[in-house]
Formats: sequence, structure tokens, C-alpha cells
Amino acid sequence: MMSPAIVILGAGALDTARGIQARYAGSQVHALQGRVEADVAYSELGAHLRDLYARGTPIVALCAAGIVIRCVAPLLSDKGVEPPVLAVAEDGSAVVPLLGGLAGVNVMAREIAAALCVSPAITTSGELRFGTCVLNPPDGYTLADIGQGKRFVSDLLAGESTRVEGEAPWLDDAQLPRSASARLAIRVTPRAWDEREDELVIHPRSVVVAVTFGAVSAGACAKVDPNAKTEVDAEANAEPDAKPETKAETKAAANANAEAGADANTEAKPNANTNAAAEIAARVRALLDAHGLAALSLAALLASSERMTDAALAEAAAILNVPLRFAQHPADGNSPASLLHAALRIPYETLHGDPQQGVALALSPLANDPGTIGRARGRLTVIGLGPGSAELMVPAARTALDEATDILGYDTYVKMAGPLRADQRVHGTDNREEMQRARHAFELASEGRSVVMVSSGDPGVFAMAAAVLEALDASENTAWAAVELSMVPGVSAAMATAAQAGAPLGHDFCMLSLSDNLKPWDIIEKRLRHAAQADLVMAFYNPISRARPWQLDKALDIVRTYRAAHTQVVLGRDIGRPGGTLRTVTLGELRSTDVDMRTMVIVGSSTTRRFTKGAQWVYTPRWYE
Repeated sequence: MMSPAIVILGAGALDTARGIQARYAGSQVHALQGRVEADVAYSELGAHLRDLYARGTPIVALCAAGIVIRCVAPLLSDKGVEPPVLAVAEDGSAVVPLLGGLAGVNVMAREIAAALCVSPAITTSGELRFGTCVLNPPDGYTLADIGQGKRFVSDLLAGESTRVEGEAPWLDDAQLPRSASARLAIRVTPRAWDEREDELVIHPRSVVVAVTFGAVSAGACAKVDPNAKTEVDAEANAEPDAKPETKAETKAAANANAEAGADANTEAKPNANTNAAAEIAARVRALLDAHGLAALSLAALLASSERMTDAALAEAAAILNVPLRFAQHPADGNSPASLLHAALRIPYETLHGDPQQGVALALSPLANDPGTIGRARGRLTVIGLGPGSAELMVPAARTALDEATDILGYDTYVKMAGPLRADQRVHGTDNREEMQRARHAFELASEGRSVVMVSSGDPGVFAMAAAVLEALDASENTAWAAVELSMVPGVSAAMATAAQAGAPLGHDFCMLSLSDNLKPWDIIEKRLRHAAQADLVMAFYNPISRARPWQLDKALDIVRTYRAAHTQVVLGRDIGRPGGTLRTVTLGELRSTDVDMRTMVIVGSSTTRRFTKGAQWVYTPRWYE
């Protein structure tokens, strides 16, 4: 489950919030801006709660239940997809689960209540009667049909008994009314549900399908032989009902080819990857249907490690809503069955498929953790934290950090990226070790890990994105090339400073680094002259340091050759961080002693203006006289 957002309104709730935070690794405390310092600041409660809810983030709100209900009420629609939402008293004296019964809200309520040493205010009838939510099976298991599940629980509450068929250890301690001769049954099975109304069917994710074929015509997707078995373990432990002919399965098999045809003939003319992905997904579904297995029982899609960069495979896994895993073919075979044997680390009771069709499936008796199947494609995400405050970090960067196994970056920036989970590996380094850091990131990602490279501001503006790409460009390592590489933008220091000042970058502008660590000073001088002569607004990064004390004065001398003394200059120091300051001076007034390494210097153009109406503002008009 995603880490919860713990939302507070004032300082009085902070201690309780921190106590709850200690229970959930990776969780953050969200506080109303200006009232209390926390991990994330927000400006308006209702909008913030709705945004969290829409993103599926579990919410623990330390305020009145009525406030939370009114805030998220406009978004309430489908009970099956809502995240857990709880209201907790500011002093921790009450824990009230509000929404997300099918997403584990009552489990969270009990966990939080235990941490606060109080009793949770659970009102769900089934939970109170049976001691568990029958409709919320553990990870690795899923309901065949939520609508039928609600009817089933209603029948139990009305006095019916049930029997349990299959492995359901999480129900061992539940106070269910049981009878071996009961009309109702809870069935835990990978077999497709036949729509019987007296059964609550729960599917363990216990099937892995290996795919070795490439892009084929959509019509080929229906050619799976339902009786085909591989040459290995074909008859091993085959269940007598391995091919039940039910209404649901017949309908699913009939629809398999129709789905592929519909995908291949849309007016939008999907690209080759989309067509291939639809074909892969349709063939996998056809194989499952042929063996009477539910699509919801699929735990993972497996492919050869040589196909890690195949976009169609990744899209097919997304269509099927399962992880994509990879394994190396053994030296003595390249069939889908041999791929399954290479990847699976637990016993599987049956193995079905057809090497000629390029698909095979393995069925285990219990739910399978996809993390034990082969390996994932490694991922390296280069993110920008923004200028420093959590609210100016883009959500995609926060998501990447939450999902990372390893986090690399300059020590100061890694600390700014927190809070981090205890199980995440942190690799902090000195600020000058960019290429070593980039190579280390690729080594980790090529092992199948999810790696985040942290920059401040925007990673593509004088930051780590270029170093990462340079390392990849220079490498002959094919494993590095297979890493899923992406860049997440951030709010750069220039943009953050400009926003505080108004709009000094409102017309043409350029960004220049005054550091000559990686480029000769004569190149910097040349670019300064051209930018100043072109009347561009200029944003200076790395303007001065103890090791480079003279460059800023030299740069200003060059600029003053082309700009008037009254030219507006914005100085933003630590913008977005505690203690940040903003000043506006003229070019004639500016002295290098006004600036340090943590200052963004924005030199206006000839049209940049400053005025005061309520507050002081600086802007560059979008026109020239």
C-alpha cells in the first residue's frame, strides 16, 4: 500500500502526527502553510485533500470527521477504487475510519489506534461480527466480483453459514459462521468464476505467463491450443477440473479475439507498439481462458532479458495490470517453458503452453510474490527537488522517491529529499563527484534496482541529467542501455526566484553558469558579451565562491559595457528554503559582496521594470518599444 499522507491543521496535532508517521515508513506530515513547519506544506485543506484522494493516497486527517467528509464528498463515486481515509482526533483520543473499506482502512484504523493506545471506532458490520473484512483479502489475492461479494456478506449477516474451499490462512481466526454443509462457500482458486451466486470467489495471483514470440497478426491471438502442453511437467499434478466449460469461460474465450480485433481497427490507427501490446495481451488472455484460469489470477508477465527495452511488452503488462519480469534463457533451450524454469524459485504444480505459439504458463498452489520471479527491469530516474521547499517539488519526483530502492546525490540534496524509508539505501557523495555518481547509478539500476538520482532545482539545468546522459553515451555496457531511464523536471532556482520577484523572465532570457570548473573562462566571457549585447535577461548560476572570488566582478564589468546603470537586478538567496531572502537592486548598485554561492542573480534587460503597488514587483514586458 502507498504510504499515507498525515494531514494536520495546526501545531497542536503535530506530536500525534509524528507518532502516526513512525508507524508508516515513507509517510509525510502535511501541514497548513504558515501555521506549522512539517514535511509538506499546503495552502487550502479542501483542495489538498481532494488532490490526495484523486491520486489514491491514503489520508490520515487529524481534524473533525465532518470536515474530511465535506472536503472529499464531490469525488465519491466508486467504492472499489477509493483509498483509505481516516479522521483522527488532534490529541489522538479517537481513530475513525471513513472510507476505503476495500482498501484496508479498518486495518489501518487498528494499527493507528494501537500506536495511540486507544480503541478504533470501527462501524463496519462485517468487521464487527466476523473480526475481519471478508471483502479485503491480503496482498496477492483479489475478489472475482465485488458486487457478488457484497451480496455474500449480506447473506452471512442475515444468518447463513459458509464453508471455505482452498487455502485462506488469513481467515483461520475469523469468527465466520462455518458449516461443512453450508450453501454458501468461500472459494480460493485461480479458476475462473462461473457466476454462481452462492460463492465468494477469491483468486490467488498464482499464474505466471512467459512470452517469447514477437509481434504477430491480431488474428493469430486466438490460435492457442487448449490441450497443448509443454514437453516438461505436462501432466504434473494436473487438476481434474483443469478445463471447466462454464458460461464465463466460454464468453471470455469468444471475446478474446474480438478484443484484439477491436484494438487493431480503431479509428485512431494505433502505433506498432500499441498493436503489438494488444496482441501480446490478447494471446495471454486466450491462454488463460483455454485453461479455465481467471485473468485476475495472473501474477506476472515473464519475458527474456534480451527484450527489456521492448515497449510493447511493457505496454502489454500495463494492459494486463501485472508486473513485467525478465529472465535469461538457459543455454539448452529458448522455449517459454525453459524461460519459466529459469525464472521461478518456488515449486509450480502445472505447466501448460505451446512452444510454437510462444506462450506458456505456470500455475502454483499459492499466491506468488512477483518479486521472486526472475528480475525487474532496472530503472534510473533523475529528479529535480525544486528550490528546496516540499510544496515546490513536482508530484512525479515525490512518487519516484517513494518507489526508489536506492537514492544517490550530493549529501545536502539527499537530505532535502527526505523523509526516506529505513529500507531505502542512500548513497550520498561530494558535490564534485558527478560522473562517478552517474556510473554508480547505472550499475545499481542494471542489477534491477529502482534508482533515483537527486538534483536541486531542475535536473537538466546545470545538474545531474547531463552527467547521467554523458555516462551512458560513453559506456559500451549493454546492461546500462537496458535501464529504463527518465528525467523528472523540477522548478529551477531561476524560475523560483523569478516567481518571487514577479516576472523578470517574462521575455527572452538565457541561463549562464559563471563556474569555470568545467569550461574555460574565455568561453564564459564570450557568451556573456553576446547575451548582454542581445539584450537578453540573464540568470547567473554559481555566481561566486571562495574558490572563485573574482569571476562575478569580471562578469559584471562585461555586462555594464552593454547595460545602463539603472538596469534592474534581482538577487534571490535560498529561495524556497528557510531563511530565504529576495532583494532588487540596480546594476550600478550591485557589488559582488552582495552575492554568495547560494544566490541566484537575475540581470534584467533594457525593458525590465520595477514598481510598487501593494508589494514591490519586477517584470520584463513581452514587447519592445
